[in-house]
Amino acid sequence: MKKIILILFLINLQILNASTNTNTILFLGDSLTEGLGVSKEEAFPNLVQSYIQNELKKDITVINGGVSGSTTSDALARLKWYMKKKPNIVFVALGANDGLRGLNLEQSQKNLEEIIKYAQESNAKVLLAGMLIPPNYGPEYSNRFKEMYEQIKNKYNLKSMPFLLEGVAGKKELNQNDGIHPNVEGHKYIAKKVFEFIKEDL
Repeated sequence: MKKIILILFLINLQILNASTNTNTILFLGDSLTEGLGVSKEEAFPNLVQSYIQNELKKDITVINGGVSGSTTSDALARLKWYMKKKPNIVFVALGANDGLRGLNLEQSQKNLEEIIKYAQESNAKVLLAGMLIPPNYGPEYSNRFKEMYEQIKNKYNLKSMPFLLEGVAGKKELNQNDGIHPNVEGHKYIAKKVFEFIKEDL
């Protein structure tokens, strides 16, 4: 009798663990991820979570790790703190502020690689979102900036989006007055693209 009770207890424990086991996605980024100018609920990471729940019927926890003004140099420390939550997927969307400030791209690439290696060593799958910048610092710099993501993608064999703001950048109706940050409709557009990009990995 005691053996039967023990077996039933173990079965119930397995069911409980299965029902409470949720996957976690960390979106590590800057103001574009944080949702500067819109509410946290309207930012694309939260909208991606809604897509996952409504269309895939999966219980996924989404962490918005976006911080306005963040560069590649300050994101590693933030990542280490977030990895305590043991995310299964880390979506890296960083580098825009490095490019807009004209920072040294060799250092930016090194920072991104350290972020990727740390996440991978923590058994998380890394997905990369590329960025593009206007030629404020000359075409050579902007081309090198674009190539940086391609090099990282190939080096670490990452699945990547070529440009996070594809379809949004340059469209007045999808951006705020600064012409840089997406508005509510812009975040909806990005969320749909990101969802389509990541859903096979969920």
